Amino acid sequence: MSAASPPDLSARVTALLERQPVLDGHNDLLWAAREAVGYDFDRLDIGAGTPTTHTDIPRLRRGGVGAQFWSVFVPASLTGDDAVSATLEQVDAGHQMVARYAAELAFARTADDVEAAWASGRIASLLGAEGGHSINCSLATLRMLHVLGVRYLTLTHNANVPWADSATDEPVVGGLSRFGVEVVREMNRIGMLVDLSHVSADTMRDALRASEVPVILSHSSARAVCDSPRNAPDDVLEALRDNGGLCMVTFVPKFVNPEAAAWHAQAVAEAAAQGIAQADAAAFSPFYREYRARTPEPPATLEDVVRHCEHIREVAGIDHIGVGGDYDGVEVLPQGMEDVTAYPRLLEALAQRGWSDDDLARLTSGNVLRVMREAEAGARALQQERGPSLATIAELDGSPSA
Repeated sequence: MSAASPPDLSARVTALLERQPVLDGHNDLLWAAREAVGYDFDRLDIGAGTPTTHTDIPRLRRGGVGAQFWSVFVPASLTGDDAVSATLEQVDAGHQMVARYAAELAFARTADDVEAAWASGRIASLLGAEGGHSINCSLATLRMLHVLGVRYLTLTHNANVPWADSATDEPVVGGLSRFGVEVVREMNRIGMLVDLSHVSADTMRDALRASEVPVILSHSSARAVCDSPRNAPDDVLEALRDNGGLCMVTFVPKFVNPEAAAWHAQAVAEAAAQGIAQADAAAFSPFYREYRARTPEPPATLEDVVRHCEHIREVAGIDHIGVGGDYDGVEVLPQGMEDVTAYPRLLEALAQRGWSDDDLARLTSGNVLRVMREAEAGARALQQERGPSLATIAELDGSPSA
């Protein structure tokens, strides 16, 4: 395919995004709003534009974003009931934000809801919980998060949970415990997507074996391109293809650029030498800020992200790739991808490499809508086979809940 001239290419991408907008897998605006203004959207008016964040409604429009999974993240330093309460506050903030900007945003729970939002000219807003600590080892809590509209759960964040190993903590259970497998099965039954970003490669493999419906990685890239434990190895990408799931390419420099990954690994090593574990957010975060100040992070670029898209397409296939930028969840982003207006630039770069309009439409939202519909259909079928799980971690793993 010959490269189109820039004006023609821009018009082509604009037309494509009008037909098939971006459904991004992960955005941390809600936590940014909590930390900056205590969820006061009078002070952080995303409808008018917010220069202090990567995300606001005008820039989402310019970026061709038609649907967003808003992360209801809480740090892993919060545990037990504190983690649950903070997660509920995040869920509430998501609902309040959508209600405040109801002319522009529409709450969505299903793939049909997403398309209905598009038909009404609004941006579909979905919720995803980032870390199994948010359920406090309780399947009933998991179910109630689903009732409140949470449509995926990332099994861990940066620290292990009692039933699953994180990518950035020392392995304890070797992947998923028996209770962890039950969490996956119950998520399948209720129709909550299993998200394998942040988990160890062994947890990814265990969850792919356990899941009866497609899974996602909401914001991860390819480990073969950038050797970060937060990325998916090729065997996982191949298993993802067989599972029907998808990897939603993230834009975080240390996950897409090898020099930035090495820079981060050095920070982790220096912290460990001082007795500070990466999984200990309370101690690692101030160390990391000081490290960044004295040792600038190598820059990543749009081309780095393109390489991940190309590799995941090659290994997993065009039906198994999406985008999950992680905007407002990181301080630094690749050059040319500094905020949520960047998606058209990524699509133009891929089009120049021969990606067809159909390929790009699968990347933007076609694939994730398919996965959502398959998970929804799987849940309806599984609910005919089994009722709510009453299992506890003490029964299955022989350990107290935490």
